[in-house]
Parts: sequence; structure tokens; C-alpha cells
Amino acid sequence: MAIFFTPGPAQLYPTFEKHLKTFVDQSLGSISHRSQTYRDLHAFTVSQLRQLLHIPDTHAVLFLGSASEAWERILLSTVKERSFHLVNGSFSKKFYQYALAAGKNPAKLEKAAGEGFDAAEISLPEGTELLCITHNETSTGVQVPVETIHRLKKMNPGTMIAVDMVSSAPYAALDYSLVDTAFFSVQKAFGLPAGLGVWIVGEQCLDKALHLKNEEKLMIGAHHDLPTLWKNAEKNETPATPNVMLIYLLGKIAEDMNRYGIERLRRDTEEKAGLLYQFAENTAGFAPFVREESARSQTVAVLNTDQASSEIIGRLKEKGLVVGSGYGEFKNNQIRIANFPATDRAQIEQLISELANK
Repeated sequence: MAIFFTPGPAQLYPTFEKHLKTFVDQSLGSISHRSQTYRDLHAFTVSQLRQLLHIPDTHAVLFLGSASEAWERILLSTVKERSFHLVNGSFSKKFYQYALAAGKNPAKLEKAAGEGFDAAEISLPEGTELLCITHNETSTGVQVPVETIHRLKKMNPGTMIAVDMVSSAPYAALDYSLVDTAFFSVQKAFGLPAGLGVWIVGEQCLDKALHLKNEEKLMIGAHHDLPTLWKNAEKNETPATPNVMLIYLLGKIAEDMNRYGIERLRRDTEEKAGLLYQFAENTAGFAPFVREESARSQTVAVLNTDQASSEIIGRLKEKGLVVGSGYGEFKNNQIRIANFPATDRAQIEQLISELANK
């Protein structure tokens, strides 16, 4: 059986099959989403996520179809005229492009691929309503330190901050007193199949959405606008029939992670990342793409390769090890290695051994 080190969809969490069997055995796929059974299931998942990510009661936990949907929901709900985006890769750029498409007059600070951001260099234009930060740029392997995110909020207390942590949750240790909204999808570090986005959103965002809808008379969404999502979440429900299976599985895997301990999980992640970067720095034919050590992702390691990446990927696949290619223009001379909780230290060491075996 292959081991997937791809950055999403990724390796399934070790307990996935056990929890899936329970879901099937209990016929949970057939329950009404307006039943008490579903409401209990929904509440359990939210409670486990609150514990795992230290989400306060000031923030709701909402379920969407994907993290990409969260881009649109956030922009429609919190921005009347102006957002600002930190761009250093394809996914942070897509957040900016969504703002363009939504007519939110976005501005951006764009860095070359592989470069990070320093809070001191970021000056927001007057009237900026929302600062959009991608904590972990999946395409380039750059991670913005959470301390930088928190500092930016302290520097700009009147501006809401949105954090894309699609490929870093639950590793990202965000302080939600300094983060207005954040979001992720489940097919990466939570080791689940794709099809569910999680939107963590604070009361300030809800207030802004109600203002835009009721006072400014703006269209902030139809069936799934933020006030409707929030109102349903207070009853442990969703406006439309949700992905009950993935919500259930997410709750069970979050419970497993809570039992293991989030701090222990974060330490494991950093230790495994250290092995990958040490290998790349000390092995001919490889090098970390991100030069600045403090900006290197702990969850998606991007390595430059002298050999065509397709040849390396093909050779690894023969050994049952699947890694990702470089993204976009870097497809042919980079590999991307997901360092998510579903793969342990022994599997990372196995991958490194095979990479070294030319």
C-alpha cells in the first residue's frame, strides 16, 4: 500500500478506516440533518475542534463545501470596498483574485515565490477593512510565523484579519483574540478525503456582515450568507444538507489528536520537518527552496532538485512512496513533501532514505 506525502489530498489518517466503519455500522449516512442525532454529532465535532485549536466562544465554527468557498464568504461578509493581501505564491494570489472578482478593490504586497514577510515592512492603505494572510503557502512552502500575524493585528487593531491555514491546521497555533477569521479544508493535515471546509469566524465579522446586508444593502450571499450560517450553527445545524460523513469523521480524528496532545503533535511536526530540511541541505542534488530558515514551512517542505522531478517522483512511486511535484512554473525542478500528522517519523525517514538512494 502506498504512503502519500502529497500536499493534498494527502495520506489518510491512521484511524480513518475504523471511524468510517463505525459511521457505516451506525447508519449515520441516512440520518436527517434536522434530527437530534445529527445535532449531537455536529456539536461533538465543534467541541473537539474548539479544544484542539483553542477556539473561543466568540468565534463560530461553520462548515462549508471547501476552503475555496471560504475565500468568497469572507470577502462578501467583511469587505465593502477594500481588502489587502500578502501574496507569495499561487494560493495567496487566488485569494487576491477572488477579491478582484468580487469587486472589492484589493491591494497587495507581493513577494517573489519562496520569500516571506516581515511585519515591519507591511503598511496598509487607509481604509483597509480586511488583511488577508496565507499562513502556509502550499505552492511554495513558505510559512508566515504566527507571531508575525499576531503583531500585524496589534499594529492594525481596526482592521480585521483573515488567515488561510488550509495546509497548516492544526499545526498553526493562532491566538483568536488577534485573528478575526480563519479557515481550512480537511483533505490535508486532518487526513480525510476532500469535500469539507471549516470556517472559524468571530463576532466582529458577523457584525460587519449584518451591517453590509442591512445598512449598506449589499449582497453578501444567498442561502449560505454568514448570518444564516451563524444562526444555524447556534442550533448545531447547517442551512442545507451537510456532508455528514466528513463532519463526523473530522470530529473523531480531532478527538484522536486531542488524546495525543496538540503540543506533542506540533513538536512531532517540527522534528520531522527538521529531518527533511537537514537532508536537503546536506545532500547533493537537493536544496530547500525557501532560503530563510524562519520562513520555511513545517507542514509542506518544498525542495529544489537537480534531477528532473518527474524522474524522482517515478522512482519513489515504484517504492510505494508518493510525493508531489513542484507547483506551476516549478513543476519540473521541485518536489513538495507533505509533513502532516498522518505520516510518522519512521515513514519520513523511509522517504529520506529512498531519496538519498540514487
